[in-house]
Amino acid sequence: MMLDTLDRRIVAALERDARLSFGELAEEVGLSKTPCWKRVKALEEAGIIRGYSTRIDPARIGFGIEAFIQVSIDFEVSDAFEAAVKKHPLIRRCYATTGEADYLLQIVTVDMMALDRMLREELSRLPGVRRTVTSMAMREIKGDISFAEAAGRMVRGAQTK
Repeated sequence: MMLDTLDRRIVAALERDARLSFGELAEEVGLSKTPCWKRVKALEEAGIIRGYSTRIDPARIGFGIEAFIQVSIDFEVSDAFEAAVKKHPLIRRCYATTGEADYLLQIVTVDMMALDRMLREELSRLPGVRRTVTSMAMREIKGDISFAEAAGRMVRGAQTK
């Protein structure tokens, strides 16, 4: 599904505040309530809007350490590794990657001792783990993008070619 200008405006508004009522959203994007609701439902059914969530600042609730861990595994157990990663509560994100490592994990812990314990006692024991390389996040420079804005730039870029 290609996003048109109205769809991008809807997505941008929901990216800023997913708690908008359909009336508020409709007013912001210049539609009446029913057509706006239908567009949101179409975006949900197409899988463009995957859900609604609250963004939490991990540090403010006690997770003072954020780390990125490159993981190399024995690939014949990749399904078991991925299943274990999906269940682990401290692993925020996991990406299959190219390059020297097979996966990149983003994790949070309360402090360095907890990170050390997690690496030695938990992560190293996940199925197939051969090697890990850990990088610490010092501070966040940019945490989110507007996908609606990015989609608009792609459309504008395609039109100038």
